[in-house]
Amino acid sequence: MNPALGLAAVAVVVVAAILIGAFGLRLSRTTSDFYVASRTVSPLWNASAIGGEYLSAASFLGIAGLILAYGADMLWLPVGWTGGYLVLLVLVSAPLRRSGAYTLPDFAEARLESMAVRRMASVLVVLIGWYYLMPQFQSAGLVLRMVTGAPPWVGGVVVAVVVAVNVLSGGMRSITFVQAFQYWLKLTALAVPLLFLLFAWYGNGAPAVGGAPPPVFADRTAVAVGTDVTVRVAAPVEVTVTGEVDGRRLRDAPLTLTPGEHRVRHDSTVTFPAGAAVPHMHDLPVLDGEQWLLPLQGREHPLYTTYSLILATFLGTMGLPHVLVRFYTNPDGRAARRTTLVVLALLGAFYLMPALYGALGRLYTPELLMTGRTDAVVLSLPGRLIGGTAGEWLTALVVAGAFAAFLSTSSGLAVSVAGVIGQDILRGGVPSFRAATLLAVSVPLGLALAARSVAVADVVGLAFAVAASSFCPLLVLGIWWRRLSTTGAMAGLVAGGGLASAAVITVIGGGPFSGWTGALLAQPAAWTVPIAFVVMIVVSLFTPGRVPRGVARTMVRLHAPEALNVDRGDWRPRST
Repeated sequence: MNPALGLAAVAVVVVAAILIGAFGLRLSRTTSDFYVASRTVSPLWNASAIGGEYLSAASFLGIAGLILAYGADMLWLPVGWTGGYLVLLVLVSAPLRRSGAYTLPDFAEARLESMAVRRMASVLVVLIGWYYLMPQFQSAGLVLRMVTGAPPWVGGVVVAVVVAVNVLSGGMRSITFVQAFQYWLKLTALAVPLLFLLFAWYGNGAPAVGGAPPPVFADRTAVAVGTDVTVRVAAPVEVTVTGEVDGRRLRDAPLTLTPGEHRVRHDSTVTFPAGAAVPHMHDLPVLDGEQWLLPLQGREHPLYTTYSLILATFLGTMGLPHVLVRFYTNPDGRAARRTTLVVLALLGAFYLMPALYGALGRLYTPELLMTGRTDAVVLSLPGRLIGGTAGEWLTALVVAGAFAAFLSTSSGLAVSVAGVIGQDILRGGVPSFRAATLLAVSVPLGLALAARSVAVADVVGLAFAVAASSFCPLLVLGIWWRRLSTTGAMAGLVAGGGLASAAVITVIGGGPFSGWTGALLAQPAAWTVPIAFVVMIVVSLFTPGRVPRGVARTMVRLHAPEALNVDRGDWRPRST
């Protein structure tokens, strides 16, 4: 696309975010403004803001990319990410709002009356937030590189700086306005180009998405390789190469790729003839049409992987700190439940679209399977399928929506992580919150620049697995089981959160792995969530003396109807 047009789209989104955030600065004065917007956000406004921060790079770019690569199996991601709010609505939203706490560690201490549990919850909030922030910065680098050719680190730095400015300006009240605006921008940025893409697809004769063979190049196609990749070739194919393949440097010279794996160096261009099968990056599956269209086909241990993914997404939503903190901003529990219902509608409308982008990408951008940049399918389709000035303008709109996704999610995560660091590590209050914001943003930015690139939805899925394995059992048992003891809660957090975190670090640092080892590490929720629940329950039953003395009072505060006007107030941790 036109680099100037792409930069203009990014600039508009960045300037709009800063200006809207500056408006929030005029209204933010107290600690409550910075942490929970003084609990005055209406359900519709709050739901729009939740949609803005929840629909991250994984939703905007990652789902379409995974569907392009893996097919129907990946539809469980949007289903799970939406369905998780049903679990949140039924089990958590209203009692959590009634707790009066600002953050998850506040809730942990209020319920269990233990500073040790609070500190462990703080560590997990920060880890989950950093796991989630890292792919946002990596994806921003991908988008800016596609638009301008800039180094990958530039996009991440731009997003980090804008997020820091917004959060430092007005905290939760400021980013609420920004995120609500960004949800509607993201919805527009996917919906409008998709209408044009569907018209173009229909105009081409509406070809079937899932043919019998794996994807092929419909026309003579030049594939530009931006990073070093290893690709698998199924049948001999004669190509033209400018660059380096298997250690041989060529300049516009023919080369026959034999069946097997081949190493293609960065900044190489490989031109394939029409009808040639698309080579796949070595860690992506080669699926024929039936395997791609039908779930549980063509992958290692698909049944385990699917159910583990379902468990992580359905239960992980309630453990995401940047989502839960939103329910503290509602004025009462009834408003919190209404907010959740509106969120379900907004997410359902949005998640109809990434699947269509992934399906169209299998037809019109199959070369992304070779480069491994499947996350770029949403950005590539308008220029490929429509082209011309209209294609460039639609691509610019998609770029604007992508940057809105990075900024909105990163802002919510930065607020939740900064709130925990500011209260539990620093001295609390607005100055500590602002200092913590810089730490909350800079660490994941460094990780994003140093770590190997992993599919954005995969990394976010791992963050969901950690959340499901730690805060889900803490919240469910803490809200609904009065016999949860301090020792049991701590043991469950260490067991579930620790094992899931170890799996995440292993996959990001040394993956991918094959066989059962790869399946268990890539989707750990199926074994880490049950371990966390079992450990919490069993240890609590063996330590009845460590049940908090004030549990009866706490349960009344969590479950009494608000019409009874039970004295709740704003709970304050003993550590501040």
